[in-house]
Amino acid sequence: MLLQPILISILAGAFILVAPKKIRKIVEGFSLATSIYLFLACIRIFIKSPINGGFLYVDGLSRFIVLGIGFFGALVTLYSLRFMASYTQFRSYYANIIWTIGLSMLAASSNNMIVLLTAWGFLGLTLYMLINVAGPNAANTSKKTFIIIGGSDSLMIMGFALVWLITGDLNLSNIKIVIDNSLSFWAFLLIAIGAFAKAGAMPFHTWIPDTAKEAPVPVTAFLPASLDKLLGIYLLARLVMNVFILNSSTQALLMAIGAITIVAAVMMALVQHDFKRLLGYHAVSQVGYMVLGLGTGNPIGIAGGLFHMLNNALYKTSLFLSGGNVQYKTKTSDLDSLGGLGKVMPISFFSALIAALAISGVPPLNGFFSKWMVYQGVIEKGKSGGVLWIFCLVAAMFGSGLTLASFIKFIHAIFLGKAKGERRAASDERRNEVSLSMWLPPLILAVLCIVFGIFASLIPLKYLIVPALADNLDFIGSWPSAKAALFLLIGLGVGLLVYLAGNFKGVRETDPYIGGEEVEEKMRLSGTEFYGTIKELPFIRAFYKKAEKKLFDIYEIAKKFIFVFIRIFQYLHNGVLPTYLVWCLLGIIVFLFVLVR
Repeated sequence: MLLQPILISILAGAFILVAPKKIRKIVEGFSLATSIYLFLACIRIFIKSPINGGFLYVDGLSRFIVLGIGFFGALVTLYSLRFMASYTQFRSYYANIIWTIGLSMLAASSNNMIVLLTAWGFLGLTLYMLINVAGPNAANTSKKTFIIIGGSDSLMIMGFALVWLITGDLNLSNIKIVIDNSLSFWAFLLIAIGAFAKAGAMPFHTWIPDTAKEAPVPVTAFLPASLDKLLGIYLLARLVMNVFILNSSTQALLMAIGAITIVAAVMMALVQHDFKRLLGYHAVSQVGYMVLGLGTGNPIGIAGGLFHMLNNALYKTSLFLSGGNVQYKTKTSDLDSLGGLGKVMPISFFSALIAALAISGVPPLNGFFSKWMVYQGVIEKGKSGGVLWIFCLVAAMFGSGLTLASFIKFIHAIFLGKAKGERRAASDERRNEVSLSMWLPPLILAVLCIVFGIFASLIPLKYLIVPALADNLDFIGSWPSAKAALFLLIGLGVGLLVYLAGNFKGVRETDPYIGGEEVEEKMRLSGTEFYGTIKELPFIRAFYKKAEKKLFDIYEIAKKFIFVFIRIFQYLHNGVLPTYLVWCLLGIIVFLFVLVR
């Protein structure tokens, strides 16, 4: 049952790759049919679990990861039919999408470390190939992504080698290591680095905003936004829950990484003018909540981290696909050039609005519920003493507020207000929504954000999250999500009635007030600079300047460090014969000195 869909995905991808370009429609239809088949196979695996296939194993933790892989794979493939219609490398794109689905299923269901590492490594290659579909402009981004992912995978291999050295076993289900010495700690940390890089936690995050900017929207929506989060956090959760027994220091390290990731990434998102980079930084920031929840080490915090992982995949994919609809229509992702698309693209507007409210933690949507659980986990952790939990709780709540602030800018700049003159004229010519295959996936995800928020306890927690936990889930406080949603709906209805009663005779139009200045026809109020003054605050200004110089980019730091050695060796290897003779003489002297001793 487990191997069949994985093998079919490999064969289907190979067929797509060698298919003639002339049968594009057949390739697209075959790709969609294959993704639907894989989704159905994932549903069957979810229903039949737990499944033990030797080196493959599906338990309560991995079962809903497999289901999510198939679900997002099918939605993104459907979305790609229209969005990727202008791309010439469509065979490579669809082949790698299908391979990514199959290899992700293999990684999520692997019990053997070698099988897991093999699938994990090939996923780095398919990610590289999918980014390259965007053409030469994405070459540097794909190279950067491949190096960061590949480098972290190398460290991950070393970590698993240490696990094998400690236990002598390759099957994860048989391993339980107490972190009570440096060897076990480094084994955990090296594997966790691979999970951090995949999910996008700091400091291994810098490939995500670049990929969001350069790669095609379906690639970003499928990988950094959803699939990589599922796999990266799944692996970290597997380590925390099953493979290792964490001590307080290791838990504190995870919580600190989570808190820093939340605040630092959302601060970068706040000042972005390209909505794809804005969404990319938020994809990083949300990982912080997941790592923070897992770091608490208690059931409510771990469940909150896993639930937030699932919720993030829902609303982040919806945001990227809704943004892709905007880019498809307007041919730009620059916030300064957009505006007024709410009435032109109402379905995309609705999907983006719901997803934006969900990621900001606005009740009764799913993002609020999972953040609320993470907060409870942090408070529960605080009962064991220390002050770190206070910093983490403040960082998480502060990050949620900044997330709402940045998405107010996102919604206003794209769907409200007015576009620039030339962009306004262009949008007037295309006053229609995108096709069904493009607006349906983000709409489905937006509806799930509502359902998973209102019925969190009845659906996602009951059938997806709680079965993954070994302990019972006890809430510190109660949140009646269904009742809260009902009262909010009643309040909105009463407010609408009051509004209609007050404007029964029509809408009164007045001139906008902008500080006493007269409004001219050509004037346009943009929200993109609203948070520009934040960059001028003394401490934060230094942070932003260093970020602009890429001083926090681990890839750029490593590149500069390596280039120093390259320049040294270039200087020594200068092609001058006397220089080589001197080095040979020095080498002989050192050699003789060693022999004499």
